[in-house]
Amino acid sequence: MSGCCNEFSRSSLLHQAVAEAGAGLPAIEAGMPVPAGTGLDRRSLLLRSAGVALAVYGAGALRLPLFEEGVLEAAEAAPNQPVLVSLFLDGGADSLSLLAPVDDSDYRRLRPKLALVDSGLAFTEDPRLRWHPSAAPLRTLHLEGKLTVLPTVGYTDADQSHFTSRHYWEVGTTNAGLRTGWLGRYLDRAGRRDNPLQGLSLDGELAPPLATAKAPVAALRGADQYRFSAPGVWGDVEREMLETIAPLGNARGTRDKSLAALANTSTQVARLRGQLAAFGGSQGGNFGSPIAYPTHRSGFPQRLAGLAAMLAAGLPLRCVALRAYGMYDTHADQPEALSQGLKLTTETLLAFQRDLEARGLADRVLTLVWSEFGRRAEENGSQGTDHGAAGIALLMGARARGQMVGEFPRLRDALDRSGNLKATVDYRSMYTSLLEQWFDFDAAGAIPNAKAYRRLQLVK
Repeated sequence: MSGCCNEFSRSSLLHQAVAEAGAGLPAIEAGMPVPAGTGLDRRSLLLRSAGVALAVYGAGALRLPLFEEGVLEAAEAAPNQPVLVSLFLDGGADSLSLLAPVDDSDYRRLRPKLALVDSGLAFTEDPRLRWHPSAAPLRTLHLEGKLTVLPTVGYTDADQSHFTSRHYWEVGTTNAGLRTGWLGRYLDRAGRRDNPLQGLSLDGELAPPLATAKAPVAALRGADQYRFSAPGVWGDVEREMLETIAPLGNARGTRDKSLAALANTSTQVARLRGQLAAFGGSQGGNFGSPIAYPTHRSGFPQRLAGLAAMLAAGLPLRCVALRAYGMYDTHADQPEALSQGLKLTTETLLAFQRDLEARGLADRVLTLVWSEFGRRAEENGSQGTDHGAAGIALLMGARARGQMVGEFPRLRDALDRSGNLKATVDYRSMYTSLLEQWFDFDAAGAIPNAKAYRRLQLVK
């Protein structure tokens, strides 16, 4: 984080403190919005049959043991429901570099040292634009029609504070006082009261877009938290024990409450044991995937590999949120910092898509990639760029439209008075369109004043 600004550091610390309930809040400047999810109770839950250690938020008065049965019932009720994965590029990703207008003379003038004139990869929809060399996997997905690109997405009069702009994106409106996330409000309307897996944060802390008012959501540090165990029992004895109790699942529906509870647990053990077996003994965090993911100390590739395995196991996920690898607040040394973050993130995204395809899940999953803003068009004196306005958003999946949405005008017409890229697509248009086209949900139930935003064709 050596190249980032102080405000970015404070934003990251505060979000983490809020997400990890009870950790305490650092002081912030007056007028800064409180992150969505602040004040939600956090309770611990272990789904015993799968060994899933979860932090559950918004559990309300419902007793935690009842969640276990709710998860099973949710999985049986909607085995093929659509899933949206929200992936955050933390710090303000540079859209002008990720998809650079290399043929624009103003771009070369504004970025005499940072311009990607000779090294970019062709963008087939617009010959003026080039992919960053480290984003080659995105080019592959776009050529296959599996990547929708929104090159200038944001909102009017963009706030250049990491904290405030991120909050606006997380809650789905420019309201600093809102405490629920845009996906959380969707789950409050369309979700269940007994399935915390419907909204899953994969960073081990509550992701503000998932913050709800009623529905339970959960945080998990990774799929490798799944384990089957009993005190003092392991190896062949454990296997025989699990195989012995599996037939007890036939007793589901009995009037004997104790036997019914045992039957429900046994059913989950029998059903999930084989599906999740790869989690505990995964090599290199691959979780039994037929696809090789990058190996990296950050654990980011392993989290997406684990997510694919959880989906393949039939767990009833609807909305998943996590941060991408990399620090995109590139005030200094942008070429190296941006390249490192993009390379691992995009290689992992390609592996995740291939994994979903190999497992027969590709039609069920869309991945939304976003950042709180873009960077200023003109480079600074430290081989970097400062906070800007419009950024880039990506939508990956077999059912993504696969084309560019929103124009990328020439820079002489595209910059505001501060020299920042103006948005041609409002991020709330993207949200309302996703809610309606992907979830078949009335966006007015989650996005304030939803009718005011133009609908975009994002899904095939």
